[in-house]
Amino acid sequence: MNRSLRWFVAESPRPRRVATWAGAPWLAVATVCLGAFLGQFDASVVTLALPALRDDFGASPEWVSLAYLLTLAAFVAPIGKWSDRRGRKLVYLYGFVVFTGASVACALSRDLDVLIAFRVVQALGAAMLQANSVALVVAAVPRDRMRKALGVQATAQALGLALGPTVGGLLVEAFGWQWVFLINVPVGVAALVAGHFLLPRTHERGSGPVDGLAVVLLATATTALLLVLSGASPFLLLLALPAGVGYVWREPLVRRVKGGLVGAVCGYLVLFGPLVLVPFTSDRGPFETGLLLTALPVGFALGAASPWRVPRAGAALSTVACGVLAWHVHPVALVALGLGLGLFTPANNAAVLGALPRGDAGSGGGLVNLARALGTAFGVAVPLFVHAQWGARVAFGALAVIALVTVCTPIGDKRPCLRPRVPPDQ
Repeated sequence: MNRSLRWFVAESPRPRRVATWAGAPWLAVATVCLGAFLGQFDASVVTLALPALRDDFGASPEWVSLAYLLTLAAFVAPIGKWSDRRGRKLVYLYGFVVFTGASVACALSRDLDVLIAFRVVQALGAAMLQANSVALVVAAVPRDRMRKALGVQATAQALGLALGPTVGGLLVEAFGWQWVFLINVPVGVAALVAGHFLLPRTHERGSGPVDGLAVVLLATATTALLLVLSGASPFLLLLALPAGVGYVWREPLVRRVKGGLVGAVCGYLVLFGPLVLVPFTSDRGPFETGLLLTALPVGFALGAASPWRVPRAGAALSTVACGVLAWHVHPVALVALGLGLGLFTPANNAAVLGALPRGDAGSGGGLVNLARALGTAFGVAVPLFVHAQWGARVAFGALAVIALVTVCTPIGDKRPCLRPRVPPDQ
């Protein structure tokens, strides 16, 4: 094959000086952090553009967010499994190409339906990134550093989540909603170049093919469930539940780490719930409320980057913090909640990945990110429903009960897989 064409269809090795340098694993982690930051930043920044989109197009922009979320949730796990066979680095880099190109197309859209269509394409790019980000971290660092590396990645996600509302508001106010999408371009280009030179190739490939029926079942279950959470007929649950059960039955990896995945869904639900509830309970203005909410991702970043390995203590701390928030929304309680979830989430994700063979790291990363997508959706829908029915205090109490579930769920799997040492990639 022509060498210039091979660059586009096969994974390229890192330069020898990079691959053999002692700090090479952390260069790979830093590169993955660009994608982690971009994903969370985009998820939070676009919400600030929705009022401007409504005014510009004269129609409800609900599907601008919903189409993205539906596509991401439906495809992140299957793309992870496909990446295990095709090459995680290759799919990850193409994810930046798709995501960045779709961001430009979104900014240039002059019709709401066209914008929604390109948001679907953007979500496919995001799925290619998210399905492989965790797997690339696992491939780059030794097993004893995995929890720390995933904590650094989670810190980048928290930073993107924290900066999104503030930067999004400034961009929309100063330049227009188009720049909410164009801001992705320089980060995407920089990450694409860095990934080519700094990410390791895939050494262990997945053994099983992508199960087409499992993909259909997962897409059906997630789409029906998220439509119900968005206000569609509850009868769609009659479609979502059997499809979900069928997917779990056909996907043995889910059954192996089901406890860790349940904990991940609950953890992300509790993380995003206060971001929805606090604006309804605070008597501050929008800017001050935004500053108050930054306490939550700041606490998460501190917990994720800490050297402490106490996931159950972190889950317990988040439970207590939710109980305090039910009586008084205070920045210290938000920091404590974020700190507890920061201690729990990276450790739980590391345990899930540690329970799977290295060749299935992409599948495991896809499942972790599927849990995050579902937890995020539940974190918006469940607190708002409870708040509308019984008020904010009961809603925060419900979050405390869900946080308690994370204390009780098993972390990952009790039978960790042995991971052979991988030689430096050249």
